[in-house]
Parts: sequence; C-alpha cells; structure tokens
Amino acid sequence: MKPQEILIISNGSKKESAVLARDMEAYFDSLSIRHSSVMTMSTDDDISIPYSTDFVVSLGGDGTVLYVARKVHELGLPILPVNLGSFGYITEVGKDEWKEAFERFVSTGDNLSRRLMLKVSVTRGKKKIFSSYALNEATIASGGISKVVKLELDLDNTYAGLFKADGLIVATPTGSTGYSLAAGGPILMSDISAFIITPICPFTLSNRPLVTGSETRCTIKVMEGQRTDVVLSVDGQLSIDLKEGDEINIEKSRSKALLVLTHKRNYIEVIRDKLNWSGEMHA
Repeated sequence: MKPQEILIISNGSKKESAVLARDMEAYFDSLSIRHSSVMTMSTDDDISIPYSTDFVVSLGGDGTVLYVARKVHELGLPILPVNLGSFGYITEVGKDEWKEAFERFVSTGDNLSRRLMLKVSVTRGKKKIFSSYALNEATIASGGISKVVKLELDLDNTYAGLFKADGLIVATPTGSTGYSLAAGGPILMSDISAFIITPICPFTLSNRPLVTGSETRCTIKVMEGQRTDVVLSVDGQLSIDLKEGDEINIEKSRSKALLVLTHKRNYIEVIRDKLNWSGEMHA
C-alpha cells in the first residue's frame, strides 16, 4: 500500500544525507506523497513525529536506525533504512537501492522484516527511575577500564547466578551481530524470538552466553561492594549511572521495529559478506 505521508530522518553528520534527502523528496513529489524532513546531529535529539506519518526513511548508518527505531516502533511505522555508513548490518539498503526497495514495499510488502525489541527499565528502591527500548542490546558494565562488576541474574524469578565480569549484555537477534558478537555471543537469525545473555570477559570461564526465549523476564541486580562505577547503556546511545541495589528489568517489547529490506540479498548473505566467510586467511 502506498504511504500517504513520509518522514525522512537524516543523520546530519553524513555529508550525503542532505543531497539524498532532496532526491527522495523530488521522487515522493512525483508520486504525490506528502513528506517532511528532519536532520539530527545527536542521538539525544528529541524529534516529533507528525501525527499523519505512516512511513519513515532513515538516512545514515546502523546508529541512525537504532535511534529511529526507538522513536517510532510503538507507532507501528515501517522504516526504510538507507546505508550511508561504512558497515551496515541493519542498514542493508544501499544508497542506490532505496527506490527499488520502496517500490517493492508498495507493490508487495514482502520485504518487511519485523524485529524484536527490548523493553528496559531501572528500579531504585521501589521507584522506576528509567525506561527505554532497545533494538540491539542493553549492557550493564563497569564505568572504568578493566574493572570487574558483580551482577546477580534472575530469569523469570529464578536465581540464575552471580556474575563477576566486565559486564553483561542482553541482546536481540538483530543485536546478535553487534557488541554481543564481539564479546563471544552467537549469531541468531533475525526472525528468531529469543534473547542472548552474554557475559563480558567473565572472571569464571564457565559463565558462557545463554540464549533464552523472548518471553523470559530478565532481572539484573547491582550487588553491594562494587569497586567501580556501574553504567547501563541502551543500544550504545542512551546511558544511566547505576547504584548498588538497583534492579534492571529487561523483557520483550510489545511492539516491533518494522524494517524495509532489499530483496537483492538475504540475512545470511549480509552476514557472510560482512564477516568475510570465505575460508581464506582473513576470515
């Protein structure tokens, strides 16, 4: 179905974003589609989404998509993520492919991927002091360099263990190719309904990454006796300083991020090419 009003969200630090946004506006004009544009310079920018918006374009890299997803996922708006960055796991639509991806969405809609998101909150005492969503991951880690933190993990109110590590990552399948992967976590197919809990450099080698069902409720408690500051980071973009006794609750969001993909490559092909799975020395 053809969108009626499109919002283009551009990363202002990308030189090509302004030029490409103008090209898109001209194209949408030719289709008699209403549109508006906003340029962001920081993931702290607070943008407003026009009420009549029914489609969003993200111009930038993976970081821009993470920002946009947190802004619009509760509204159920499809996002066309166009890659102007250097890597792009999530933004797999190239700058020369956006029109074809958009037209396929309008004609068939079979290139829409529904991505699980996390709902993250922090409780201090009996008061909720922070709440957000994540498309990639939530990380509880030391605020210092090479400092071990002590974190207690409960899964569905069952004690799962005490972790002494640089931190813990709770990642989505989309985030499985991000920080969690760098910390030794597995890669999940993007349509799997699951979480990955990945310890970061654990003191005990038996602490290994764990994959749980997405209905699992994760509670992580900051234990007493920390020798460093502890910080919660959401998608590597939002952060909050934690205190001893704080509880971080992580569960599946009721809404999903809706990403419009290119049909020219699938998820396996993206991973294969990005990770250089060629069997050669650099793989």
